[in-house]
Amino acid sequence: MPTNSVHEVHLNLNVRGLPLSATLEINEISNRLIKEGRRVYKLGLGQSPFPVPQPVVEELRANAHQKDYLPVRGLTALQEAVVDYFERTQSLVYRPEHVLVGPGSKELMFILQLVYYGDLVIPTPSWVSYAPQAHIVGHQVRWIPTREDNSWLLTPEELERLCAKDPTKPRIVILNYPNNPTGYSYSDRQLQELAAVARKHRIILLSDEIYGELQFDGGHASIARYYPEGTIISSGLSKWCGAGGWRLGTFIFPKELDWLLEGMAAVASETFTATSAPIQYAAVRAFNGGTRIERYLWQSRRILATLGDYIHQRLVRMGLQLAPPQGGFYLFPDFEPLREKLAARGIGTSPELCKRLLDETGVAILPGTAFGRPEEELTVRLAYVDFDGARALAAAEQVPGGKDLDEAFLRQNCEKIVTAFDLIEEWLGQ
Repeated sequence: MPTNSVHEVHLNLNVRGLPLSATLEINEISNRLIKEGRRVYKLGLGQSPFPVPQPVVEELRANAHQKDYLPVRGLTALQEAVVDYFERTQSLVYRPEHVLVGPGSKELMFILQLVYYGDLVIPTPSWVSYAPQAHIVGHQVRWIPTREDNSWLLTPEELERLCAKDPTKPRIVILNYPNNPTGYSYSDRQLQELAAVARKHRIILLSDEIYGELQFDGGHASIARYYPEGTIISSGLSKWCGAGGWRLGTFIFPKELDWLLEGMAAVASETFTATSAPIQYAAVRAFNGGTRIERYLWQSRRILATLGDYIHQRLVRMGLQLAPPQGGFYLFPDFEPLREKLAARGIGTSPELCKRLLDETGVAILPGTAFGRPEEELTVRLAYVDFDGARALAAAEQVPGGKDLDEAFLRQNCEKIVTAFDLIEEWLGQ
């Protein structure tokens, strides 16, 4: 018997058989194929294509010497900058001590599930890591299926139906918008109605707003406006600041949840200790904003909105039915209208569809199963980020603000994305 098998039997049952995160796995597969000489169009991993804004980079460079352990909850100046940011953008008032800084919001989400005793409630489709984190800590996951004809958004009726089955049960409900994987967001009225149900059932609401600054119309609103006492807002630098690899996330708590913040801080002190000092100093500059960062965000939204609308039109032309995206850099089309055509080629599930597409065209996308959808459903997630964001930003600056970016702009500056959809359309037409 091999030596390693003797020890494998002692692997924690909650992680035995746990696969690599689907988004990270598709990125590794894509990179491996590229190294083998394949032409791959990376529509799998949702990483911001844009560079970190130069003022933030300059701040990191200026603070590279910072080497001391910082407070567990975060650098005071960063806590203050985060509080100012939410007051400036959302008219929400918090105290700096209500901010917890971590090495990515993903880590903070895991610690939240570790310290809070309750079920995790997730609308499906949802981001790939919410449920696995619950499984790792041994918590129950309660899925709430949503509908395509409602843009895959959670409704208050669906949430009420679940909570009414056991009104006293402790629950964390995750609301993510603009949404990964769908690209859709909630209106003010929808947020108010969801907040009413959350208040009625005393839900801990984790509002994952990591894509908030990438809502195309610039009008992102936090549900904390309507349920402040029970909402934790999750944010960070990875999506709107292009700094995924920097690993910095923030949670901001209402004073009513101080007990939960204290529990998370205690666990943080025994695990990651403190977030990287130079990164925290640079993050102060990011959250403080200013003209240069606002210009960067405006152009980022302009490019992503143009791409999202273009891809939506291409998908509709292929015969699919879906609403245009409202933010972020994702779409979640259902290929059900093409089921007969795909079945004739031996494709009947979303994993089969994605595998065949990658093998035969080089276009890498993710199946709906990775986001909690049934295998027989032909949903997939498209991340439209495989382009040089620095080049696109520079080119967009040359186009007057009152003029729309057009297909010629996309073909010149987002060529791989456009080519990927040319290949998908050609493949479907075979």
